[in-house]
Amino acid sequence: MTQLDINQEKPASRDQDPHHQQTTLDSGKDKPGLNAFLPFLRPYRLQVIYALIALVITAGAMLSLGKGVQFLIDSGLASGSEADLTKALWIFMGLVILLGVGSFCRFFLVSWLGERVVADIRKAIFAHLLTLSPSFFEDNSPSEIQSRITSDTTLLQSVIGSSLSIALRSSLMLVGGIIFLLVMHFKLTLILLVCVPFVVIPVLYFGRRVRRLSRYSQDEIANVGRYLSQALRHIKVVQAFTHEKHDEQRFSAAVEQAFAVSVKRILQRSWLALMAILLSMSGIGIMLWFGGKDVISGAISAGDLASFLFYSIVVAGAVTALSEVMGELQRAAGATERIMELLNERSVIVGGQQPVPAVPESKSMPESQNTVGVNNSPEAQTTPLLTLQDVTFRYPTRPTTAVLKHLNFSIQQGETVALVGPSGAGKSTLFELLLRFYDPQQGQVRFSGQDIKTFDLGAWRQQLALVPQETALFDQSVTDNLGYANRDASENVIQSAAKQSNAHEFIQRLDKAYETRLGEDGVRLSGGQRQRIAIARAILKDAPILLLDEATSALDAQSEHMVQAALEQLMIGRTTLVIAHRLATVLNADRIIVLDQGEIIAQGTHSELLETCALYKRLADLQFGEPSAN
Repeated sequence: MTQLDINQEKPASRDQDPHHQQTTLDSGKDKPGLNAFLPFLRPYRLQVIYALIALVITAGAMLSLGKGVQFLIDSGLASGSEADLTKALWIFMGLVILLGVGSFCRFFLVSWLGERVVADIRKAIFAHLLTLSPSFFEDNSPSEIQSRITSDTTLLQSVIGSSLSIALRSSLMLVGGIIFLLVMHFKLTLILLVCVPFVVIPVLYFGRRVRRLSRYSQDEIANVGRYLSQALRHIKVVQAFTHEKHDEQRFSAAVEQAFAVSVKRILQRSWLALMAILLSMSGIGIMLWFGGKDVISGAISAGDLASFLFYSIVVAGAVTALSEVMGELQRAAGATERIMELLNERSVIVGGQQPVPAVPESKSMPESQNTVGVNNSPEAQTTPLLTLQDVTFRYPTRPTTAVLKHLNFSIQQGETVALVGPSGAGKSTLFELLLRFYDPQQGQVRFSGQDIKTFDLGAWRQQLALVPQETALFDQSVTDNLGYANRDASENVIQSAAKQSNAHEFIQRLDKAYETRLGEDGVRLSGGQRQRIAIARAILKDAPILLLDEATSALDAQSEHMVQAALEQLMIGRTTLVIAHRLATVLNADRIIVLDQGEIIAQGTHSELLETCALYKRLADLQFGEPSAN
């Protein structure tokens, strides 16, 4: 069975290693019950009280019907008086009306509470997920998480809005019914109570099995959703490699696995219902035999027996309902575990309380630095804007492999620095550390001399504008996608940014121009068009530090020239880091840092590196077609 590691226990070393990034959902924690959601009910105490009042009224009305039946038979039918019969019938109908009105109020209030609480839970989970670090989502599939927010919470809505109410009502009916029975006929009640353990024990036994299987069932359903989401998201790849049959077989296997677990759960619930019905109704049958003998002997009246039979059925029905609802409650407890795992997750990236210092005015750039290390020379006139001090980093999923090793360099305000090196050298990882998607296990990243960990996380990220190599777009309008960088931007400002990034013309050619929905992941746009949207976002954000991950890599020659010109204007007065795969885009950078296997092996200008760095010269020879001496 293909599963994410959502059922694995967390390593015991987590507490000992402050840099260990825990990302895997864990079902090995203490099992939370439905009472875990009591905090979500507290804001609606008044509605809960009203629902409980309605619940008590309906239970009381239902229990009173037994006496109504007795009164109808003994004081109405047996009296031979039509007036007494009418009076008894009106009393009976009054109880029925009270039961109906109470049931209406109970059903509305409880259902409203179920919908309201689940809506709050979904909002709380989503808001909490947005605070978790990217490392969490490396080990936990978004479709698995989506299943918890949708299907698991839907199950909870059913339980809170229906099953829980039935359980409470049945409990009241059970207790009230037994009290009435004891008052009416002690001997017959004892006969029924003897049967209760034979019903309760199977309920508890099968209920625990249902809970365990319900958890497995929800996990398997999430596994089906995960596979479906992946296949549909990458449908072009599936079809291009004619992988349809294989994926169909794997999806069918996942569905069948979920079905098999569901059948086991259904079988346990069926046994639960069977045992409850057989045992409870057998007790009623035995009671009727003894009660019938008492009627024949004249010890009790027919109305007493009818009333006793009514309460016996009420008690048996309550036990049966509780046995069935217990399965739902146990199933909901399994869903509760999965939901609480999400709410209990804590991000390993925690923001500080310090405000971010104001970016100083841009000054003329210092002479090119040819040495590796932090700029501590006496010639430095200002504190570097950005400093990486002895930074070592390992991804949580690869704890034994250092992606960056003892990295030291600094960047002055207004400087344009290019990062060059082969794939896997650690260029993109540097951007992720600057954005605090991760924190280094060793060393510090400093801004104006202060560790960025001390800054408010949101305020720090406002200082950075990222243009990634793969642009993330949402199934919203062009305006919404552009405005993602600045929700306060006016339509004119958004269109101006689009013009600067050479995106305005192709946007105007879309069906509804700026109101056109782009589809999931921007499937309606080409790679170059998506890249220009990303550049427009960076322009809109207007941050003092630009992070450009080869921002023009997906553009044709004409568009690249126009966008490069716009970026050059945008870079004026800003500190810019550029990940360069094509050296032609960074020939004019103030400084080029060459990375290899997570280490800085050289830095300087293009001409200087051609003379001093063999790796850089080899990359230049390959890209510019110049013969290499090596």
